[in-house]
Amino acid sequence: VAVDGSPKSEKTIAIALDLAQRYTSVVTVVHVREYERYEGSDVDMGPPISGEQLVGDVETRFRDAGLEVHGELRRVSSGDTPQQIVEVAEQVNADLIILGSRGMTEWKSLLLGGVATKVVHHAKSPVLLVR
Repeated sequence: VAVDGSPKSEKTIAIALDLAQRYTSVVTVVHVREYERYEGSDVDMGPPISGEQLVGDVETRFRDAGLEVHGELRRVSSGDTPQQIVEVAEQVNADLIILGSRGMTEWKSLLLGGVATKVVHHAKSPVLLVR
């Protein structure tokens, strides 16, 4: 399950939790944190919560439900998020990728095609988009 810290991500987590409980799944929580270089420094493009805390909080929810869960935090340049989600899914041999249809970059996704669209087109496993 890919999480981005947006309010819509909560719905994605709830659906992933429900499916994981139904099928006693092992879950990988993925958060891809985008950074931009600006005047010699990295500028965090993510939500105000740290990536570690975001992944940790979501992992706790799955563990509290009695599920095996692993967290994956990736730090990338802007625009590399879809590739990282697909890469993690391939590395863990995911049976399903779950992510929101729109998240932190809603406005950008209208212009650039969106993370969800790119994941759908490049993933080797099925993708469940949550609206």
